[in-house]
Amino acid sequence: MTKDEILELLKGVKHPEQDKDIVSLGMVENLTIDADTGAVRFTMKLTKPRDPMAGSVRRAAEAVLREATGVPPVIVVAEPLPPDSKAAKQQTMREKSRLNEIGQVIAVASGKGGVGKSTVTANLAVALAAEGYKVGVLDADIYGPSMPKMFGVEDYKPVAEIAEDGSDLEYIVPAEAYGVKVMSIGFFISGSDALVWRGPMATNALRQLLHQTAWGELDFLLIDLPPGTGDLHLTIVSELKLSGAVIVSTPQEVALLDVVRGIAMFRNEHVNVPIRGIVENMAWFTPAELPDNRYFIFGPADEGGRVAALATEQGVPLLGSIPLVQAIAEGGDTGKPIAARDSLTGEAFRTVARALVGKL
Repeated sequence: MTKDEILELLKGVKHPEQDKDIVSLGMVENLTIDADTGAVRFTMKLTKPRDPMAGSVRRAAEAVLREATGVPPVIVVAEPLPPDSKAAKQQTMREKSRLNEIGQVIAVASGKGGVGKSTVTANLAVALAAEGYKVGVLDADIYGPSMPKMFGVEDYKPVAEIAEDGSDLEYIVPAEAYGVKVMSIGFFISGSDALVWRGPMATNALRQLLHQTAWGELDFLLIDLPPGTGDLHLTIVSELKLSGAVIVSTPQEVALLDVVRGIAMFRNEHVNVPIRGIVENMAWFTPAELPDNRYFIFGPADEGGRVAALATEQGVPLLGSIPLVQAIAEGGDTGKPIAARDSLTGEAFRTVARALVGKL
């Protein structure tokens, strides 16, 4: 039987006190049908705590489904959360999240620190904006936020706007620079402050930045993840549906070892996020006075290089290679991303941006 046919059957099950069927009352959630056995499973969400009719309604639904399918159904009864509980507030925040207005959500990750992941994120966002897309960046590196400096918006003081639906939720208005909307925990702390937070505090802060930012309509939201694989990564995965991940690495062997771990994390059956590609950063060094010369500092100048070889081995596209150029670092330090300029290096980031769009 199909889900629609099951729902039609359940419309025949009424709640005795409310004289309405359980489908119309919104009591049927997470409906699934086992492809092998045909067993129906759903959550029966009660309309009030400790509903005295819960048992009789569940038994009536079981009888209807057993008769129709010949297989005992699995019905999980769930009581509504108290409206003032922490869990209820988090659920409301997710339901009213502004993330629902976003097209593609891309996590930008790296296995280890120091490979230029945040620099790539900022310039990739600017490059996408230059291609005509509506773009946002969430700085999810709670302990080491860098996006305010990279976009030149360190002095931005976030303001809140009240939700238009009459609820008491407030949304944070992001900063905007180079056509990119930017949100970071860095806007709420002093540049010299150290965040001494345990994991739960950091993940709660990240949830608020995710769901309570007034992103508006976006084609792309890039999430600058902290290095490694940990709590904040799992929070991102559990809180929203990612369109994919981009991994940044240098050609250095020790960096590539961590890339393999990062790919394994996203491919884990409990995470299951598609890898859209690898960006090779600091691929070679070209001095300004010798623009035709390339010096491969982090790896040999063999055909394709180490990152290309790893991408092929892992079955992941190589989106592009970014050189080690002084102007890239200067752009990050001064809040003027090089992707905003008409230059060979800016074009390298735009090439990566076009390749990413192509993979989506």
